[in-house]
Amino acid sequence: MIVIGIAGGSGSGKTTVVRKIIESLPPDSVAILSQDSYYKDNSHIPMEERKKINFDHPDAIEFELLAKHIKQLKKNQAVEEPTYSYITCERLEESRTVSPKKVIIVEGILILSQKILRDKFDIKVFVSADNDDRLSRIIQRDTVERGRTVEDVLQRYDAIVKPMHLEFIAPSMRYADIIMPQGGKNTVAIDVLTHFIHRKLDQ
Repeated sequence: MIVIGIAGGSGSGKTTVVRKIIESLPPDSVAILSQDSYYKDNSHIPMEERKKINFDHPDAIEFELLAKHIKQLKKNQAVEEPTYSYITCERLEESRTVSPKKVIIVEGILILSQKILRDKFDIKVFVSADNDDRLSRIIQRDTVERGRTVEDVLQRYDAIVKPMHLEFIAPSMRYADIIMPQGGKNTVAIDVLTHFIHRKLDQ
């Protein structure tokens, strides 16, 4: 089993990189854990206060549970990944069963900022992208998937996303084994990574 951590700023293209890795490997050989599933439950907080939550700060995420699940998968034990709603800002009752696979991919903006996670990765990847490109993707995603207006997205970007990127996410790049500029468009970097994965699996 090989565990890969894929980090990068919001809208950097992590999802595309993950998809291309999966496409390069045999069917049903990859399991994915998403940092976004491990946001802390906020159902006890009034709705107006939930709207002010800083989702780009490490304190918003239950990293200990994510680390525990990675450890269980490495022991060939299935885990129940939580389900989180960005609309209501709370953890839902249903969960998703994740079974052990030859390749485990853990993806999220802050995963390389946490030593408790870094120590469990065999390969650490940071996906980098131009800030304007990231903002464009964030607007598209948040208006469609998270029920926000364009104005809300822009205000949040200036107040939260950009400062948190500079404070926590960008500095975590120094822990990466592979840095991928241009995200999913960087076919050379993706080929290098997938070749390395195949080589590790063949050993």
